[in-house]
Amino acid sequence: MFIAILGVIVLIVGIVLKRSPEPAGRFNGVVTAVGIAMIVLGLVLNMFKVIEPGKVGVQALFGKVQDKVLESGLHIVNPVVEITTFDIQTQTYTMSAVNNEGQKEGDDAIRVLSSDGLEVTIDLSVLYKVKPDRAPYIMQNIGENYVDKIVRPVSRTAIRDNAVAYAAVDLYSTKRQEFQEKINRYITASFEKRGLELQQILVRNITLPASVRASIESKINAEQDAQKMEFVLQKERQEAERKRVEAQGIADYQRILSTGLSDKQLQYEAIKAQKEIALSPNAKVIIIGGGKGSPIMISDK
Repeated sequence: MFIAILGVIVLIVGIVLKRSPEPAGRFNGVVTAVGIAMIVLGLVLNMFKVIEPGKVGVQALFGKVQDKVLESGLHIVNPVVEITTFDIQTQTYTMSAVNNEGQKEGDDAIRVLSSDGLEVTIDLSVLYKVKPDRAPYIMQNIGENYVDKIVRPVSRTAIRDNAVAYAAVDLYSTKRQEFQEKINRYITASFEKRGLELQQILVRNITLPASVRASIESKINAEQDAQKMEFVLQKERQEAERKRVEAQGIADYQRILSTGLSDKQLQYEAIKAQKEIALSPNAKVIIIGGGKGSPIMISDK
């Protein structure tokens, strides 16, 4: 469009030269022709619009937004139409306490009061996209700066309005998933009305006051100590059970020996044991005999 505007300026110069005295008047024809050529060229070039991948184009003719959306690719349009492109790919808006991690400089985390009156700091990432067919609505009613007008305030409000229903410790532990689902539903409904699509909410970090963190750590340490002691006690009980079974086995063995073996059998077992000793390489002479009968001598010689 710039070429066409420049052509209009050149054309006006040509008209002025036509009314000027010689010798400047002699160039009015050339200047006028150049001006007309530039206007035509500018209008022709402005008829062809290329929309990049991942974007859509919204047309506005003399301030009136057109309903038709231009998808990615080459289009032939009215040369006087203004086209504004919208990114329809997934975008991420992060609010973090870490400097330069989010879209805003410095600490941009969300600070809320829990139901027990404690200040909780929350880092949040919002994954969203522009609905292609709602881009004209956004252009007409919100404008190109929909991130600061919709995404940021809606997300922060959702966090604050829902966090007050939870205790600080619950937000940090047991109720974190429930809290995330609640704000997800809240933001989804709000975005839907304004032509945006929420894809995911990421509660990246929840920071509790130092006193609460110390209390939680103390509780966790106590639970770990209790679990450790339970393990030691269980091991001792198992060892005591093992010794009891072993003692019972010895007692049963002794009882069987005392009631089931006769003198003859004991004498026979003793002879067998002494014979094995006599046959060993280190044994020379073994004399077997008790108080009864003649002694028996066994030798390896």
